[in-house]
Amino acid sequence: MENLIQQSQKFKDLHREAAKYINLNPLQRGGILSDAARKIINEWADGYSVCDYCDGCLDLIKKPPVEDFVHDKLPKFLGTDAARVTNGAREGKFAVIHSLCEKGDTVLFDSNAHYSSFVAAERVGAKVVTVPNSEYPEFKIDEDFYAEKIEEIKKETKKYPKLALLTYPDGNYGNLADAKKVGNICHGYLVHLLLNGAYSVGRMPVNAKKLNADFVVGSGHKSMAASGPVGVLGTTSEYEDILFRKSAKHKIKEIELLGCTSRGLPIITLMASFPHVLERIKRWDSEVANARWFLNKMSEIPGTKPLGVQPTEHDLNFIETPAFYEISKKHKKRGYFLQKELKARGIVGIKPGLTKFFKLSTYLLTMDEIKTAADAFYEIYEKYGDLLE
Repeated sequence: MENLIQQSQKFKDLHREAAKYINLNPLQRGGILSDAARKIINEWADGYSVCDYCDGCLDLIKKPPVEDFVHDKLPKFLGTDAARVTNGAREGKFAVIHSLCEKGDTVLFDSNAHYSSFVAAERVGAKVVTVPNSEYPEFKIDEDFYAEKIEEIKKETKKYPKLALLTYPDGNYGNLADAKKVGNICHGYLVHLLLNGAYSVGRMPVNAKKLNADFVVGSGHKSMAASGPVGVLGTTSEYEDILFRKSAKHKIKEIELLGCTSRGLPIITLMASFPHVLERIKRWDSEVANARWFLNKMSEIPGTKPLGVQPTEHDLNFIETPAFYEISKKHKKRGYFLQKELKARGIVGIKPGLTKFFKLSTYLLTMDEIKTAADAFYEIYEKYGDLLE
């Protein structure tokens, strides 16, 4: 034990170097806490800090006002009849798939879906069929293919899929398919639609009913300015009793949520940042305009181009940079040169070793910061131009 105590001393002084830099990581841009959330962190940082006045049901806690948030404000925000807080978007997806499907059932996903969607289906034992994308360079999802695939599934299995999922947007290219059209197609076949809004709910306007989605999930730590892990899950009154059904033995506990979900700082920061999130959504058009400006500036580097549907409709974007890839072949640090050069200029968020392709986000960055980032990429290109000869 004494040895373990000694070895563990390093954990007492953990600091986050990235906090000092312009961070382009799409995973983190939408999760930056609001000032209001930062002010109350210390008061709620201990374990089960929201449970002081809990009678056994997390979403009915009145102090702090979890009940008001979960049963009134959150459904209105999501455009659903009912909502819950989860431990993340993936937990929400699993809850939906598990509540609707049995082992051997078929579900239909877009091929750009996040790996956690596939893992959730695998955990249930459901078979996944995918709607193809258009491949390089747009990787676009054609909404009409949902109808084709539903017909194929019916022909092969004699049953329609139990559930369809649309990733909105996908986490690689930032493509926003027409969710309303997909919803219309699915409902025409009486197929339920789950919208994965991990990169949209909290960043941009999303209303499940207007988009014809039966279920929607979001990520607090990716897109709602909250400490993670935390997510949101909403549904219509039609599926509320199925998704949020109670335990036979423990009458007030909801089975799919394992009784309770987030019980501390994540849900508190989610609530504290909520007014901030509502305000920033109003500026979504400006965020898209900033992302387009950045991509246009990056295109000044020869060969550089954004992948995915263009002009982009989202802050998350995937960029092809063949010049940096060619430099990496001759640079002594190989593929790690770009990350190191960016860091030296006060920029982080590009994964170490990536030079040919990488994704990034400009969400909530000021124009000065966006210009600094764009200039940094160009400076690096010019610095090593001789390696391209």
